Amino acid sequence: MTNNPTGAVSRNPATGTLIATYPFQTPADVDRTLAASVAGFRLWRDTPMAERVAAYRRLASVLRDRAETLATTITAEMGKPIGAARAEVEKCAVTIEWIADHGPAILADEPVAVEGDDQVHVSYLPVGTILAVMPWNFPLWQVIRAAAPIMLSGNGFLLKHAPNVMGSAYALQDAYEAAGFPPGLFANLNVGNDMVAQVIEDPRIAAVTLTGSMRAGAAVAAIAGKALKKSLLELGGSDPFIVLADANIDLAVQTAIEARFQNTGQVCLAAKRFILEAPIAEEFTRKFVAAAREMAIGDPIDPATRIGPMARADLRDELHAQVRKTIDQGATLLLGGDTIEGAGNFYQPTVLANVQPGMTAFDEETFGPVAAITVAEDEEHAITLANASDYGLAGNLWTSDIARAQRIARRLETGGVFINGFSATNARIPVGGVKKSGYGRELSHFGLREFTNAQAVWAKTVG
Repeated sequence: MTNNPTGAVSRNPATGTLIATYPFQTPADVDRTLAASVAGFRLWRDTPMAERVAAYRRLASVLRDRAETLATTITAEMGKPIGAARAEVEKCAVTIEWIADHGPAILADEPVAVEGDDQVHVSYLPVGTILAVMPWNFPLWQVIRAAAPIMLSGNGFLLKHAPNVMGSAYALQDAYEAAGFPPGLFANLNVGNDMVAQVIEDPRIAAVTLTGSMRAGAAVAAIAGKALKKSLLELGGSDPFIVLADANIDLAVQTAIEARFQNTGQVCLAAKRFILEAPIAEEFTRKFVAAAREMAIGDPIDPATRIGPMARADLRDELHAQVRKTIDQGATLLLGGDTIEGAGNFYQPTVLANVQPGMTAFDEETFGPVAAITVAEDEEHAITLANASDYGLAGNLWTSDIARAQRIARRLETGGVFINGFSATNARIPVGGVKKSGYGRELSHFGLREFTNAQAVWAKTVG
């Protein structure tokens, strides 16, 4: 467990050994951090856009220079296979560069045509310091995904990271400092959950963004709403992976394995519910189980490993309880279904069949290497099953008929639909959900403007 009353604790999930402890900041420390954030924001707000862009380019360079150290820190703290950890660092650098290239134009004053000779434009101005409550599953990417769009407009960024990845959090703060950003502009807030409410309520915080559980999101949104502050929430999902009868089954299976088991299944946008049209259900299931059985499980520092440990022992125990409950509810266990003995938080790649609405693995988010298979009678039934969820983050749809897929996509209650592929994030594309997966958007022009004051300036011509 990472709940510690005195500080954040980082343990190697592959071995269980202690990496480091990080004592929580005192109230006086928090006050100094907030004061430094305000000072950094005021400097950054008045920094010309060209200088902000130059700092972004330096940051991308710093991340690449430190890529191996950052990747091994990620792997040590949360168990991500090392190849994926290296890719995460590079994805951060690429995204920062895209925002440096395209962000200034997106944030530039936008002229508005009105009657007469009046001059009107909309300016996208910073609002202040944004508190970001971030998860552990992508210790760098989740932060950069939020921070890079938020900060280019001139905002400050205060990071409350998950306690088991504080080494990654401080490494990222060091990278911002090395890139020459104003002191305090990007800073870590190492506090317990009981302090988060006080920080949100502090007048020096302008708004809050959170990626995490529905329970955490509801709590943060309530506090922010009471304080009349904007919030953005990304609260996970139980994404459907629909395979229709005319799909390329072999490619769908190959992609489905990656879609479900990347990052040991610990991905908000991962496919979790596999909804198969009846004519191809048996073939897909047989090939999917065979492929899942062949995945290499082991030490995440080994480049050959595809399934590493889960990030924490308590998360593995919760996942196992979900699996056992789903089986008790009538699902069929086709593969796995248990913890792996020995050191570390390892869980067997697991496939459950005959999973129906009302069962735990259908209704809840399974945040680990567990796939739930459901058979649909036809296209209409598949859509109904896909939408039979409290979540609405993303969805996957497989068919050889793209026009058909695009018609179906409009009926899926999700923030994104990926046709003949699997859910992914890209600097150019907005990411976010509907229903209980949250609200607001990160990345693309939506993310760049999400935490800005869209100020209308209307100048009348006078003689």
